[in-house]
Amino acid sequence: MPAVAAAMKHSLEQMGPRRTVLTLLDVNQAKGFDCPGCAWPEPDPEHRHKAEFCENGAKAVAEEATKRRITREFFARYPVSELATKSDYWLGQQGRLTEPMVKRPGSDRYEPISWDDAFGLVADELTRLDNPDQAVFYTSGRTSNEAAFLYQLFARAYGTNNMPDCSNMCHESSGVALQETLGVGKGSVTLEDLYQADLILVAGQNPGTNHPRMLSALEKAKANGARIVAINPLPEAGLLRFKNPQRPRGVLGSGTPLADLFLQIRLGGDLALFQALNRLLLEAEDARPGTVLDREFIERYTDGFEDFAAHVRKMSWDDALAATGLTRPEIEQLHSWVLASERIIVCWAMGLTQHKHSVPMIREIVNFLALRGNLGRPGAGVCPVRGHSNVQGDRTMGIWEKPPAWFLDALQREFGFEPPRHHGYDTVHAIEAMLAGDVRVFFAMGGNFVRATPDSARTEEAMRRLRLTVHVSTKLNRSHTVTGEIALILPTLGRTELDVQASGPQFVTVEDSMGSVHASRGRLAPASPRLLSEVSIICRLARRVLGDRVSVPWEEYEADYSRIRDRIAKVVPGFEDFNAKVTRPGGFLLPHPVRERRFPTPTGKARFTRNELEVIRVPDGHLLLQTLRSHDQYNTTIYGLDDRYRGVSQGRRVVFVHPEDLAALGFADGDLVDLVSVWEDGERRAEAFRAVAYPTARGCAATYFPEANVLVPLGSRAEGSNTPTSKSIIVRLERAAS
Repeated sequence: MPAVAAAMKHSLEQMGPRRTVLTLLDVNQAKGFDCPGCAWPEPDPEHRHKAEFCENGAKAVAEEATKRRITREFFARYPVSELATKSDYWLGQQGRLTEPMVKRPGSDRYEPISWDDAFGLVADELTRLDNPDQAVFYTSGRTSNEAAFLYQLFARAYGTNNMPDCSNMCHESSGVALQETLGVGKGSVTLEDLYQADLILVAGQNPGTNHPRMLSALEKAKANGARIVAINPLPEAGLLRFKNPQRPRGVLGSGTPLADLFLQIRLGGDLALFQALNRLLLEAEDARPGTVLDREFIERYTDGFEDFAAHVRKMSWDDALAATGLTRPEIEQLHSWVLASERIIVCWAMGLTQHKHSVPMIREIVNFLALRGNLGRPGAGVCPVRGHSNVQGDRTMGIWEKPPAWFLDALQREFGFEPPRHHGYDTVHAIEAMLAGDVRVFFAMGGNFVRATPDSARTEEAMRRLRLTVHVSTKLNRSHTVTGEIALILPTLGRTELDVQASGPQFVTVEDSMGSVHASRGRLAPASPRLLSEVSIICRLARRVLGDRVSVPWEEYEADYSRIRDRIAKVVPGFEDFNAKVTRPGGFLLPHPVRERRFPTPTGKARFTRNELEVIRVPDGHLLLQTLRSHDQYNTTIYGLDDRYRGVSQGRRVVFVHPEDLAALGFADGDLVDLVSVWEDGERRAEAFRAVAYPTARGCAATYFPEANVLVPLGSRAEGSNTPTSKSIIVRLERAAS
């Protein structure tokens, strides 16, 4: 009930009573709009609740559908230098952007600019570059399939694959590991699989804050007999006890204890845990041949087993226990449940993907599932849980700096131009290229690049070195205050708003975490008559920049989005007959070969892999820090200053440390400390954080991003995926200056 009350309070403050009712009843409905928050899938329409949203979903909708407006008078009042001193929360609370704005060279203020002049300015700067790779085209995960497809088409027709996106900073490690081992960089399970599972492992994920609607699915799985194991350095309220506000018994009762077992693992210890489980499974098979491992699956559908098994048998238990911080009986208890389960799913999020060894960590999960045939059968499989509502769809549409040859070949056949073949910059490489002077123009389709990226000081320095920065946005954020010599803000429609083009009202589509594609239709009047849709912005810019260099009917696409879907159907596998399939209530499920036990790897089989166990050694007097979200935020959007589930109110500069670690370091609960990260190129400091005694795993600490992103070195990233290591930062605490 506190979640319901908080959601309603926030919604009423932003939208008012009538708008709140009309808007929230449309969220995640078959004929409504997709929540601009997380990518958790909806149940089938016939099983969908009328209130198919969570607290943070309601807040995300309210932030977009707010009645507050930012006009030209606002920018006349506040120079950029003053906006730069405001908090992320303050910036986000000012309301919706209403018209294009420009900051010209030498100026400290944004001023109005017409759409035509804005497109002309961008076109002039892009055509003046020495080569197309001096431009970067960034994408946020909430861009629709239609806009994403056109965005990558424009960038490649322009001549570059510099298309970093938010995936580079979150689930890139999942995609790399799953592509290597299974041949598909996506999860293999559906909601129905969760309901059929015997055992669900939730590792490095906090559904209660980040994907609250997942708790309803876990509750149903639990009612069907599943055991649920939470593997996390911090106890998370939603997994320990869930009171479902969609059911009277959930409100009135004592709630459902979801997690049957909580393993409080040390940060980065998940590889060691799954390797220990795999060794125990091999030894159990030795003791009872033919009864533990799925030999038929291993022999028919996999390769590399013998090499993997020989490697795992040499695992050091001392190293495994040091890496996990668990006891052997705790691991053996989980092992006993694995033996008793025929259908197992492993779910994970960024707690596993943002370490140096994240790729081998996720490969070891695939090893674990493959040993007992838990791939490609009902109730079993891999379940990476994505964040942004269409981050998976953007990648499907070609938003990737390393596009596969088959995708570029399909673009060439369909549109008649030769797309660039060399790989472009991912997010980290883009920042490095900006610092080196190799990039001059940065264009962002949504997002808050400055606050989402690591090493804040260096990222801001990189942005200020640019000639032009452009942000397609619905609301004000920090990135609008850290600009190139010239800066543009291009305001766009939100998911909640009616999109009317020359052919009439339009809808867009999105893909959720489980590969389901469905329509999203906004109904509210636009926040301003001067807004353009993302599709319109891309099409008009493309016409201005490219002219007749490529034969792409941009004007036709802007007028009728079904024409975009016709071309997607010819380029992207699984989208054949796109326009017809997406009209079905609830949309359609994309094919996933792993569900049919087909593995499109080079050998045609799922791959067992050798993964070196790495124990993160922390010097005396230091802690291993992770950044995470508070309960009152979604990614870089701050809804409020409270974290109800962790007992924090009216503040975000806090660091959670085990009380015994605090005492050993000479601090007490409530002390003001600086966080100092240690890296080979020097130290980084985040000042004035309140120490909070909290039951974290020993030797570990946690604090919120984006405030602590300054501590994440640009050079510290996951091997294989280049993802910043935001979940394993070595820090020390220093007493803050009074």
